[in-house]
Amino acid sequence: MSMEYETVIGLEVHCQLKTKTKVWCSCNADYDNEVPNVSTCPVCTGQPGALPKLNEEVLNYAIKAALALDCKINGESQFDRKNYFYPDSPKDYQITQYFKPYAENGELHIVTNSGKETKVGIERIQIEEDTAKSIHTTSESLLNFNRASIPLIEIISKPEIKNAEEAYAYLNTLKDRLKYTKVSDVSMELGSLRCDANVSVRKKGDTALGTRTETKNLNSFKAVVRAIEYETNRQIEVIENGGRVVQETRLWDEEQGVTRPMRSKEEAMDYRYFPEPDLPKVIISEERLENVRKEMPEFADEKAKRFINDYKLNEKEAVILAGEPELAEYYEEVVTKSGEPKLSANWMLTEILRVLKEKNTGIEKFSVSAENIAKLITLIKSNVISSKIAKEVFEMLLSENKDPEIIVKEKGLVQITDNSEIEKIVEQVLEENKQSVEDYRAGKSNALKYLVGQAMRLSKGKANPQMINELILEKLG
Repeated sequence: MSMEYETVIGLEVHCQLKTKTKVWCSCNADYDNEVPNVSTCPVCTGQPGALPKLNEEVLNYAIKAALALDCKINGESQFDRKNYFYPDSPKDYQITQYFKPYAENGELHIVTNSGKETKVGIERIQIEEDTAKSIHTTSESLLNFNRASIPLIEIISKPEIKNAEEAYAYLNTLKDRLKYTKVSDVSMELGSLRCDANVSVRKKGDTALGTRTETKNLNSFKAVVRAIEYETNRQIEVIENGGRVVQETRLWDEEQGVTRPMRSKEEAMDYRYFPEPDLPKVIISEERLENVRKEMPEFADEKAKRFINDYKLNEKEAVILAGEPELAEYYEEVVTKSGEPKLSANWMLTEILRVLKEKNTGIEKFSVSAENIAKLITLIKSNVISSKIAKEVFEMLLSENKDPEIIVKEKGLVQITDNSEIEKIVEQVLEENKQSVEDYRAGKSNALKYLVGQAMRLSKGKANPQMINELILEKLG
């Protein structure tokens, strides 16, 4: 990117709300049903005379999302018709909020990968409906109306994002905040989170915004980053070559890594917005607002600070464990039952996260219960088993989620803490490793580690390593 130019980015994020039923009707909102066009009715397929009615749960979920993004909730808002013809829009218009959205003027604090902290304003959030799903084959286009009228919120940022790195941080932070509220799956893979990027460039020092393009078809955060970088460079090249940037909608081509023109960008007047005559104004009472506020979760950043203060974790440990709501809940359950926050964190961050990474899954699908991990940690702390044996028991738990205390008794894995028994092991090791004994006495400290290791091997990992260490030192004078 030329140093003479700066980029101005605004992101439009569509987020599906995970309510049981659709926004205007009582059809099942689980549009992933394998059978197409079964979760439908006259309302969501746009039949003449069928009237919409706002799902109250959608309003509560939408308020929760807006509060998570520090938005001002408007006591009165309204629905409007956005008119356009497209095969996946059964009514030939979309019900949305244009003139008076339910939430405005929010703010998101972000930290980029390079450590820069900044804030991005949220212009507005509006409640609207999703379209049907188009499936294109080589010979035909098919429509699945299971997705029609799934509830959406559209979150429109202010044009305050300066580069692709900030856009990436914004999307990740937004996703994390919404995930903690549990109003959505926030999955780009499942299609419950979608993003369009508005990009323009201008000469540094200019106050007027440049002509923007909107890029669609962005199916991952990495695609958003690549599309912004490509579009920035493309627009600068157009200007430098004496051309002018055309306001248009463009599609991201993932394979080629380029944006392509799709259609000229419509202005608001092209959509012929007018108030939705079949729906009354939305009145959000103080009582409703207060009830939703009571349900607001402790967010990741707040949770991380508490983990540092209450559990004495370092910042890196706290941020990882607080990053996913399910992971944080699992960790806190282990801590509650074991009373060992630091040891619990060590096991979570090493053994458990290793298994989750290997299996490419989340903690919610982890086969070992938090209760059994807590029991395992208690066995280590009370010197019933060594850390080495604990790892063996952990591997057994992965194939059979059984009480660790029972496994330890059945397999005869109880740690040897009897002094006379450990003394016999130590004497045998010193007798069989005379060279290492001489090396230690000659000042080679690594020889001690070797002798301890040999004693642990001889005891099949069951001896108390601290007792082994102390006894060897005592015998070596």
